[in-house]
Amino acid sequence: MNEPICGWRRRNLIALAALSASALLMVGCDGLLSEGPRVSVDPRSLRDIEPIGLAQRAKATQTPEEAREEFQKRAPSLRRAAEAPERIELSIEQCRAFALEHNLDLAVQLLSPTIAQENVTQEEARFEALFFGNVRQSKFDQPTDTRLSGSNVESLSGDVGFRIPLRTGGAITLDLPFNRTETDNQFSTLNPSYTNDLSISLSQPLLRNAGTRTNTHAIRVAQYQSLISEARTKLEVVRVIADVDRVYWRLYAAQRELEVRKQEYDLAGVQLERARRRVAAGDAAEVEVIRAEAGVAQRVEAIIIAENAVRDAERLLKRILNRPDLGMETPTIIALTTAPDPVRYELDGAQLAEAALDTRMEMLELELLIAQDASSVDFARNQKLPLVTLDYRYNVNGLGSTWNDSLDLLIDKSFEDHILGLSVEVPLGNALARSRYHQAVYSRLQRLATRDQRRAQIINEIFNALDQLEANWQRILASARAAVLEVRVLEAEQRQFDLGLRTSTDVLDAQARLASARSAEIRALAEYQIAQVDVAFATGMLLGASKVRWEPLAPDLTAPIDGAN
Repeated sequence: MNEPICGWRRRNLIALAALSASALLMVGCDGLLSEGPRVSVDPRSLRDIEPIGLAQRAKATQTPEEAREEFQKRAPSLRRAAEAPERIELSIEQCRAFALEHNLDLAVQLLSPTIAQENVTQEEARFEALFFGNVRQSKFDQPTDTRLSGSNVESLSGDVGFRIPLRTGGAITLDLPFNRTETDNQFSTLNPSYTNDLSISLSQPLLRNAGTRTNTHAIRVAQYQSLISEARTKLEVVRVIADVDRVYWRLYAAQRELEVRKQEYDLAGVQLERARRRVAAGDAAEVEVIRAEAGVAQRVEAIIIAENAVRDAERLLKRILNRPDLGMETPTIIALTTAPDPVRYELDGAQLAEAALDTRMEMLELELLIAQDASSVDFARNQKLPLVTLDYRYNVNGLGSTWNDSLDLLIDKSFEDHILGLSVEVPLGNALARSRYHQAVYSRLQRLATRDQRRAQIINEIFNALDQLEANWQRILASARAAVLEVRVLEAEQRQFDLGLRTSTDVLDAQARLASARSAEIRALAEYQIAQVDVAFATGMLLGASKVRWEPLAPDLTAPIDGAN
């Protein structure tokens, strides 16, 4: 009797091996076990922001010291703003550090990588093993028309085990069901009877949902999204620091503009005194005093406008820095300690464009999205296949009049079951899966076209920034020359006024032109500094001598959260 049973086992084991081999051939060993190509990203490229180093990239025609000395000789009218009470001195490096520490936009963005990483953890947790257990007690008291079955049955049953999801798409289940049954059936051999079984089962898809690459698709997408979140955060860090630099130099320009307007007011006051002396001496008519007084009044309005511009720029800088002791409502005056460095840079546009394509986070984000699209195409292609599932179950059965007898029979493995099954589901039409596959392919093609568009846009931004940098340098030279000439014109007008050949209006007009020339000189200088910031931003880098490294925010979840109950 044992010989046919052993033969049956051998035949089923051979059939199981043949089906498994066929499944591997249909799916392919690489398709079942390999996760496929991955995009490797150096973590330093996401966290470290390198300085652009304009001086090293430039084809300098003179040293920075020579350029600064020449600029000071050419533009003696530019001086640092006078110190004011109740003020705070800030360098541009300090402003960058304060922004990185306190800026509200960064506080929001720095949490995004932490949140995205939790999505990766959630997807990976889908393959964690699961412990399960249940217990059930029942009592039946039913009428019966035969003495072969009992009318009163009491049962206690339960099951404990583990379920292990596989990255190949299948699952292994190990469970230990048990049962105790007591009945009033007088023909029952064992009463009560105890059963203990050991069951091991394997379920594995062979086509649809088969393979490691298919079943880790969600993990890959979450990992790509996590990297994209870090790329966007780095871009936000670069943007905030670039905004700090721009606002810093615009505040510098506003403060210097206020200086110019005050100097213009002082010059108008000097002209008023000169007119009064000439009228008192009888060398000029009374109208000269009136003209000079009107000029003084006009300069007061210009000072008011310039002071308001300074307050607006200070408030904007305070908002970006977000220091607790430097709120937007505070009257603290910000004294800027970093002076402009007007050094001309001749930069290679092609070299900068190539560097920008390597460092711009927008390009990295697109590459990650393209890799994500490739995974989505593979997953959608797999979903078009029929659902073919191989199931195998192995049982060891135990039975006895006591728990110990049942366990002894289980350990002896005297009674074993082998169940092998194959199920097939083939969609008729399969329009939904085909449509999703086509959509995934079209999305990938669109992303590839977007990459080419973005590359062209970045190159255009680089050359526009370089053109603006050179134009602002030429503005510095032109405005500095114009300021020097306007000083000479004003001196000539004042001498002509003293000789009675010019009126106060002519002198005041010359003063206004001088003030406008100095304002243009200041704006050109500030815009040249901002143009350097724009060049660095267009390449995905920063100005300065040191790089910046950011880290995601990981709040302490054990601490109380404001606003939470």
